[in-house]
Amino acid sequence: MIEREPRRLWRNSPADAILLGLCIAQFAVTIALAALTPAGLWPRLGSAVLVTAMITYSVLIVNHMFVHQPWFNDARLNGIVSLVMSANIAQSAQAYHLSHVRNHHRYNNDRKRDGTTADFSSTYRYSRDDDHAPLWRYLAYSLVASIQEFAVTWASLRRLGGVGPRETTLRGLASRNPGRRAAELGQLRYDRLAQVAFTVLLAVLSWQWVLLCYLPSVAIAFTLVNVQNYYRHFGAEPDSRYANSVSYYSRLYNRLTFNDGYHQEHHLRPTAHWTRLREVAAQYQERLDEAGRVVSPVPPVVGFLDTGRIDRVAQRSSATRPTR
Repeated sequence: MIEREPRRLWRNSPADAILLGLCIAQFAVTIALAALTPAGLWPRLGSAVLVTAMITYSVLIVNHMFVHQPWFNDARLNGIVSLVMSANIAQSAQAYHLSHVRNHHRYNNDRKRDGTTADFSSTYRYSRDDDHAPLWRYLAYSLVASIQEFAVTWASLRRLGGVGPRETTLRGLASRNPGRRAAELGQLRYDRLAQVAFTVLLAVLSWQWVLLCYLPSVAIAFTLVNVQNYYRHFGAEPDSRYANSVSYYSRLYNRLTFNDGYHQEHHLRPTAHWTRLREVAAQYQERLDEAGRVVSPVPPVVGFLDTGRIDRVAQRSSATRPTR
């Protein structure tokens, strides 16, 4: 009789247990803050700052790693993580997967064609010309889109969280395979219900905290996420596979963010686990160097400090803009 090897728990690496721990910790800390934050300006301000930091980090790092490479071999465990993650990031993790993996990584921050971009998060999408949109406009329009998504989630309660017939974007991104499509849209439904239930729980603990701390923190966190995305692509070349993104190679930053700084490498190999991104960098080093890509001297969330890049983009735009 041949004995079968026990199925491995972790899909890629036991190192993902660190990310799982961060996910669970954020969930617990958020509940504790709602229950225990005392009234008063400074306690609530401190609470809001912490929640903003946790949501921002979770969207950019923890959830981002998970949607590209789910942590477990067991789909049921990944489904449970998706529920907790959705509560943590105030949006469906499955919806994020569809928009980020199947849209952003397909079109790679493309320029406008026929008046718009195929990439819904492209830095060119809200521009009035062929250049990057100004940061303020990109952030304003992106925040409006996030608020609309938040409202759609709550409105979906009349369908028990299901994706409605008018949600053509999500339906268009879902798998065409009937089995996978049903699983993805089903997970999206459960994610939405988890997100709403979590918000209701926080409101039961302290509706004042939700209004004064939590909801403003969500809006600020989404804005910071969009700042990060903007400077991950600002000044890059969308049509070049080796220069369509911006990397940042600080050792400390990449240790704290699970190699998130290797963004060009991530776009080259979106399925590469975070533990292998340095190998991807080494593998493509020659081609990356030849491509004349942008390497940032600062983390992307403070990309506005890279004034040299901003000046170069402005000069390039002026040179290509037709004269009247």
